[in-house]
Amino acid sequence: MFTGIIECMGQVVEFTRLDTTEAGGNGASLTISGARAILEDCHLGDSIAINGTCLTVTEFTEDTFKVGLAPETLSRTNLGKLQTGDPVNLERALAAGHRFGGHFVQGHIDTTAEIIEITPEANSIWYKLRLSDSGLLRSIIPKGFIAVDGTSLTVCDVNDDERWFTIMMIAYTQTHVVMPTKSVGSLVNIEVDMLGKYVEKVTTSILRGTSSSEGSGTSEIERVVRRVLQKDH
Repeated sequence: MFTGIIECMGQVVEFTRLDTTEAGGNGASLTISGARAILEDCHLGDSIAINGTCLTVTEFTEDTFKVGLAPETLSRTNLGKLQTGDPVNLERALAAGHRFGGHFVQGHIDTTAEIIEITPEANSIWYKLRLSDSGLLRSIIPKGFIAVDGTSLTVCDVNDDERWFTIMMIAYTQTHVVMPTKSVGSLVNIEVDMLGKYVEKVTTSILRGTSSSEGSGTSEIERVVRRVLQKDH
């Protein structure tokens, strides 16, 4: 679990399609440098989010670490397009007892989005983005949460017909995340609000009449939503 508050930015040292080393596991791997600030308490097997993608540390030094990339990760995210020297957002998994400054971020990327417009306003920047999977627009609402390359941001506008949404980035955030280094046409990783997805799944199944019957197999959320819907009718 992550918060979407980026701890530091690292740099890509190497992206390897077939890493035959023990740490590479005969698959794709990604090595990141400039990560000293988040490696002081690192252990093998720890989770670190790179551009919002939860990944497992397979090797590390004082300043660098390596992660493995599954085919699913490469197909869902922008990580396979990274080049040596590219900056990336980094965040360690949330530790118990720490202040929760962003929102619930799983590090499970839903899709990518293309930046289709960048518009400065005062010291802030508007970004207009179009989802690769337009079906996820139903989970994006004005003033709701969204994670863009792992950064917790607030949705401003949503246009369902044209399949885009906007976010605005303040000056402080611009200096601490990778988004301002990107241009129109760039792809960013998107994770929609996980709470919204759970609510949609439960309510959709109830409205379609496919939920389990009232009883031990029914979740408490299902029972509450069912009662609310019955009262409305």
